[in-house]
Amino acid sequence: SLYSVFTVLFMCFTSISTAQTTDCLHLREQCINAANGCESVWNVVEDICNISVLGNRCKAEDVIGCNRIIQVLADEYPEFKNCVCTTDDFCSITTLLGKQCSINKDNISTETKLQWNLSALSKQAYTANRTCLDVNKECVEDEVCNKQLSLYLKVCSVNKKCNMEECQAAIRFFYQNMPFEVAQMMTFCDCIQPDESCHRAKELLHGKPCAVTAVPPPSCLNVIHMCEENELCRKKYTNFRSKCWRHVTKKCYDDEACLETLIKDDVPCSANADCKAAYISNWGTMLRVECTCQNLPTAEQPLCELLHHMLHSKSCFS
Repeated sequence: SLYSVFTVLFMCFTSISTAQTTDCLHLREQCINAANGCESVWNVVEDICNISVLGNRCKAEDVIGCNRIIQVLADEYPEFKNCVCTTDDFCSITTLLGKQCSINKDNISTETKLQWNLSALSKQAYTANRTCLDVNKECVEDEVCNKQLSLYLKVCSVNKKCNMEECQAAIRFFYQNMPFEVAQMMTFCDCIQPDESCHRAKELLHGKPCAVTAVPPPSCLNVIHMCEENELCRKKYTNFRSKCWRHVTKKCYDDEACLETLIKDDVPCSANADCKAAYISNWGTMLRVECTCQNLPTAEQPLCELLHHMLHSKSCFS
């Protein structure tokens, strides 16, 4: 099963022939061009396994997560089954992608960014206070945006059983490869009550419920602790604090006892372009999971409320 796969599931570097590597690359092209949902899963593989990160040379930060999603790909699309291995020997996704790992130009992330250059939306300057219904409509009417939105929604669809990790990876891929102006337009859109169609559009664009709703909701303290145990999330959280909440970082850094002495009114947010980019980078991580401060011991309440304010307050961007 997906969660019991702890053996290395990358391509076997030592035992797979060059011809087989070529076959796997051919399968990747077929997968990307097929209209059967394979591209959505591949995009998640790209994200979790860090294939698309320039200069990364296909070195996964989250090895276990990467193993899991490669196994999902092979389970859902059996033609890939010879492109994974289940040994403990040295295995590498480099063999699956051949020279593309060292060149770092032929990757989906770069291709996607080039596609966005053709989008009319990428030429628009960001304007605040857009409704999510208008933003969603503009995206659907734009060929490039609609394609990327469709791929993300296939993974996060409410019509199938939600896999939070896969959905979060799809959101990361969606938001981090689009132009910054478009990402702002989508992440900062909102609705005026009681416009139901707008709220539905907002949920679609913002990954609700699959990527952000856990049952029962975790405490905000737990969200931060879980984030700090994940290398990718920890980096994003560190960057977010330094770009948006420099006062907090400067005064307390990771000292929870110090953080407890701060109240949200004392914590100014920088709200500049770097801060907005860091906030958008949090999308598709556990930092966006809806958290609560209810039912916590009184002593933990102030710190929890401060963290909730830092993670979820829109006051920084309004």
